[in-house]
Amino acid sequence: MPCQIARHLTILSAGLALTSMLLSAQDPQQYPQPQQYPQQQQYPPPQQQYPPPQQQYPSQQYPQAQYPQQPQAYPPQYPQAPPPPMPPQQLDGLVQRIALYPDGLLTQVLTASTFYPQIPDAAGWANQHAYLKGPQLAEAIRADNLPWDPSVIALLPFPNVLNMMAQDMGWTQALGNAVLNQRPELMDAVQRMRQEAYNYGYLRNNEYDRVVMAGPGDIEIVPVNPEMYYVPTYNPYVVFAPPRGPLVGGAIRFGGGITIGAAFAPWGWGHPLFDWRAHSIIIDNHPWGRTWVNHGGYVHPYAEPWRPAPGARMEHHEVRRDEHRDEHHDDRRH
Repeated sequence: MPCQIARHLTILSAGLALTSMLLSAQDPQQYPQPQQYPQQQQYPPPQQQYPPPQQQYPSQQYPQAQYPQQPQAYPPQYPQAPPPPMPPQQLDGLVQRIALYPDGLLTQVLTASTFYPQIPDAAGWANQHAYLKGPQLAEAIRADNLPWDPSVIALLPFPNVLNMMAQDMGWTQALGNAVLNQRPELMDAVQRMRQEAYNYGYLRNNEYDRVVMAGPGDIEIVPVNPEMYYVPTYNPYVVFAPPRGPLVGGAIRFGGGITIGAAFAPWGWGHPLFDWRAHSIIIDNHPWGRTWVNHGGYVHPYAEPWRPAPGARMEHHEVRRDEHRDEHHDDRRH
């Protein structure tokens, strides 16, 4: 009997040992826990690398401003080296605000822009004498012995145009540099803008101007009355883009008429026009030949050359600072 009990105790001990081994094999603590990875780093959203495009050249609604009567030091004189050429898209933006001007007025704006240091002083004089019109204005120009280039004096009947140029001298200087350095490309840009405005239905004949298809890709804008100019006012973001509705009338407005007669012949109003195919500006039947190379000494052969008399500029007329009424006061629709 004792032997039998001992045998059973041996079997029981072996069973307990086996059970212990099996339980040890299934114990989860014997295995390493899965590797814990750190959470992925949260990065801030990507920032816009470039600022949104800003309107480089504002639309033509400009507040009136007074300019000092004496010449200003700004902007600086012409740089020694020409600026880098502008690509076509940049030239398009440069000319948008003036591309729909009648050709005669546009020639004066382009040529005057090359004398951009004179523009602020001329704008001030034009504002102070805006009550003078026609022959009376021409006589005041002579009496005051104004010293500016004839192309700048030619804009004195248009104080609002001079205001626009004087209030944005960065644009005026860029335009003048392009006229001197990239005239063919600049004139092509004018034609591209005119073609867009025509294709979208904004540029059409009206009671003030005629739109003339002068050749493949050439659009001329000429006054109905050769001695009466009306300055168009428009938003470039409207007239050079597809219409947003069925109606396109009213996008181009016109101010009161400005009479340009024989009294202004000494300042380049003897048939100013463009030869679009030859990329030439014609003033008084001669190509206007001022370029970056010769701009320091070029003198255009005007039919009736304007030469200020020896001596200082003088003021012989009443100066009215508070009664300025420019050509856009009487605003008319297309």
